[in-house]
Amino acid sequence: MRHEVIVGVERRRRWREEEKLSILGKVGLNGATVSDVARCHDITRQHIYQWR
Repeated sequence: MRHEVIVGVERRRRWREEEKLSILGKVGLNGATVSDVARCHDITRQHIYQWR
C-alpha cells in the first residue's frame, strides 16, 4: 500500500478550459462513465458535473 505525505500548504489545482473540455469529452466514449473518467484523471465526479 502506498501512502502520500503532503508537507506545507496544500493548494487547489487549476484547470485550463482546454483541459476541462478534453476531460468532459471523454465521458461516454466507448461507454466510459463519469466515474471512470474522474478516476482516470484523479478528480471527483462532482468536478465533472460542475464543469458541465
